[in-house]
Amino acid sequence: MLILAKAAMALMLGFILAIITGLILIPILKKLKAKQHVSQYIGERHLVKEGTPTIGGLIFIIPTIISLILLYIKGSIEISSNLIIVLFVFISYGLLGFLDDYKKIKEKNNKGLSISTKLIIQNFIALVFFYIFMNNGGITTLRITTLGISIPLGWTFGLFILFLLVGTSNAVNITDGLDGLAGGLCALAFIAYGLITWNTGWMQGYAEVAIFCFILVGAILGFLMFNSHPAKVFMGDTGSMALGAALATIAILTRHELTLAIVGGVFVVEALSSIIQIIAIIKFKRKVFLMAPIHHHFEKLGWEETDIVKLFWTVGFLLAMGAITFGIWI
Repeated sequence: MLILAKAAMALMLGFILAIITGLILIPILKKLKAKQHVSQYIGERHLVKEGTPTIGGLIFIIPTIISLILLYIKGSIEISSNLIIVLFVFISYGLLGFLDDYKKIKEKNNKGLSISTKLIIQNFIALVFFYIFMNNGGITTLRITTLGISIPLGWTFGLFILFLLVGTSNAVNITDGLDGLAGGLCALAFIAYGLITWNTGWMQGYAEVAIFCFILVGAILGFLMFNSHPAKVFMGDTGSMALGAALATIAILTRHELTLAIVGGVFVVEALSSIIQIIAIIKFKRKVFLMAPIHHHFEKLGWEETDIVKLFWTVGFLLAMGAITFGIWI
């Protein structure tokens, strides 16, 4: 019952602070003209969203950090190396996304930072992650416990970290194309990993990392009050990159890396649909989907945006609950 009480408290704290942050931040973003620029290729439905404030990821990033500081001051949590890793990646990718959003706003297009600049920064983040991880007794073996497989990776575990961070952050970023879609799916994913983390008693600071997950879920729910259709603010790369990277980090620390493919199954499908579309166009000069990622394919079929989001949320919920059942119970 204590775990349930702590989870409920963390959710409530994150939610309330996110609502307060949103009420303060959105008028500021409007005043600063931090507006989203919508590509004309997406369709007429999305052109009406032109000028909606972006960088809304701050609405759940700031409350999450403040909540953890308050809990630390109160003595309710301790700072562990694993919590430091999670916060470092969460904040670093949030800053990277912020720089990307800022460049887009300043130049009034959707180009943002160059791929090389992003990769340099992402490599640095992965190196710091790997350094802290190894200095605190991290194990560089990929384990598939269900199949009884252990793959020693050695120093290449650092490359594995980079791959998961980049892949997951980009997958969430790709999914963030409809009002509330990425936010709702991330809330479900962090609920799953919050419960999985609380079941990893062997991990240093497992309780604090679990509390981080639940605070973030509450903060995302607060953000969705402003981001659900019709959206008053978008999370931007600031939010999507921070969420994706934090999700991958927790999957690595809890040794549930492969579970990430189930929990984030919708993110995987979204990313794969884009990759398949690009390959099909380049190699075969034809499209597999009417438009990629796949949520735009459903739009082209005539589906309402809210119906697509509901369907994807439902799939995300089932996958998250299945992952919890498999990862904790079975």
